[in-house]
Amino acid sequence: MIIIRKERVKDYNNIYKLIAEAFKTAKVSTGNEADFVIKIRNSPNYLPELAFVAEIDGKLAGHIMLSKYTYQSKGDTRDILLLAPLCVREECRCTGIGSLLIDEALAQARGLDYNAIVLAGDPAYYSRFGFKASIIFNIKNSNGFPDENILMYELQPHALYNTEGIISF
Repeated sequence: MIIIRKERVKDYNNIYKLIAEAFKTAKVSTGNEADFVIKIRNSPNYLPELAFVAEIDGKLAGHIMLSKYTYQSKGDTRDILLLAPLCVREECRCTGIGSLLIDEALAQARGLDYNAIVLAGDPAYYSRFGFKASIIFNIKNSNGFPDENILMYELQPHALYNTEGIISF
């Protein structure tokens, strides 16, 4: 049975190992995803209420984190959420764990004071959850990622209408 729950401090070491292992076999990886999670946790952008794990028989099988992210749009600062990283243990992939983690994160995020989520990822995977290329919203990235891989999700209808800006991870 798969259980989705909030991460706990006592999970941190196992989450680090899970992320490091999962990204060794990921299609796209920077190699620093596990360290990125530590960086987020040690910043004011960390939102513990939006960091989840998937467990199977008491063993971690997946992890997702949403954190606060700020970008400039038409001269205004906008707070949105960053989805990074999402991972599933290699032997548990294609079982729906990633979908369960995303669904839980989106459901919890809707109840907070944020209107959108951004991520760098595979459009073929994330589009089924409603993520769209950021360029549709006139939001570009300055990291050299292909535009089609910077994706956004509106937590509120038309939240990104009439926006523009630059995303920089």
